[in-house]
Amino acid sequence: MKLKLGIDRLLAEPALRAGLRGKRVALLAHPASVTADLTHSLDALATLDGVKLTAAFGPQHGLRGDKQDNMVESPTFNDPVHGIPVWSLYGEVRRPKPKMMDTFDVLLVDLQDLGCRIYTFITTLRYVLEAAAAHGKAVWVLDRPNPVGRPVEGLKLRAGAESFVGAGPLPMRHGLTLGELAHWFVQTLELQVDYRVIEMRGWQPGTAPGFGWPLYERTWINPSPNAANLWMARAYAGTVMLEGTTLSEGRGTTRPLELFGAPDVDARKWLAEMQSLSSDWLKGCRLRVCWFEPTFHKHVGKLCAGIQIHTEDSSYDHAAFRPWRLQALAFKALRRLQPGYALWRDFPYEYVRDRLAIDVINGSPLLREWVDDDDATPADLDALASADENAWLQERAAFLMYPG
Repeated sequence: MKLKLGIDRLLAEPALRAGLRGKRVALLAHPASVTADLTHSLDALATLDGVKLTAAFGPQHGLRGDKQDNMVESPTFNDPVHGIPVWSLYGEVRRPKPKMMDTFDVLLVDLQDLGCRIYTFITTLRYVLEAAAAHGKAVWVLDRPNPVGRPVEGLKLRAGAESFVGAGPLPMRHGLTLGELAHWFVQTLELQVDYRVIEMRGWQPGTAPGFGWPLYERTWINPSPNAANLWMARAYAGTVMLEGTTLSEGRGTTRPLELFGAPDVDARKWLAEMQSLSSDWLKGCRLRVCWFEPTFHKHVGKLCAGIQIHTEDSSYDHAAFRPWRLQALAFKALRRLQPGYALWRDFPYEYVRDRLAIDVINGSPLLREWVDDDDATPADLDALASADENAWLQERAAFLMYPG
């Protein structure tokens, strides 16, 4: 069955739009919010009879997706084509203000996610659901694929560690679609909100070669500037942790968040140490020693030795690949090779200033403490993570909307 996304169903099936007639409609979207023929959802909705568009919203990176990472804010502006306000939810505010909520009756959420807790579109979804509950508005999620499918991995966020990159007690890889996450938020936060999910048809997250993303069927469009392809999305649940370190995550290269390195490391010894520590954590992909020179961001203009994670070819094993453990192992191996290496980057991260960025990213200090503990082994971290993963698998079962 050919995949049909929520936006395409809403456009093709008038019965689904009946609840929008006579209502003021807003859209929360970004550059990857497109239809099957690559028309942006805002433009497509504007052509529909009975749909009165009165506002739009942009998440982090903006409706146009032109802004880079961490605390690079987007302005509010008037759309020159449709003549409506485009409110920024990553600028002066991250939660919508009452004046923003007053511009619509129904908010359509059409965001391509990456399936990782730290990707901030999840938090924005939570915030708009909470605002809708407080202001008596409706929210419809136009569902899209989780491009990395159903696998679950990583420590759950601990209570009190919530942030803009940690909307709730999810593991790093949660294995839900945005529509399924909406159900989870509504239930766990006990929200009294008028919401619905326009489900996909034909999504098969267990099917090769995409395992979540419909390869050869849908065009990949960057949902954020450095989310360049499916291979990045597969690695992201691990490589995003590099943002909390002094190591380059490849920003300023053509393969961001698929590789990592620095000018002052020996990549061959590094990879060998990773393999010695836990070769099981490196399965499902191929790792290649490489060199790169970032044109911006960390180590700009410096030659870095590093390692690239390859998940593009037939050697990729979806069930075996564990990017969070792989990246954790890279940190541990570097700590063993160079004990005094200044690994953890101390800077304001997504508006949190009282904790190290790596702890904000992981939702607790547990991973950092494991890396820095000379006596801690991969088995120790695996025990912590496995307990969280198993608990989440049981919890999320009630929210799965799609077979396979």
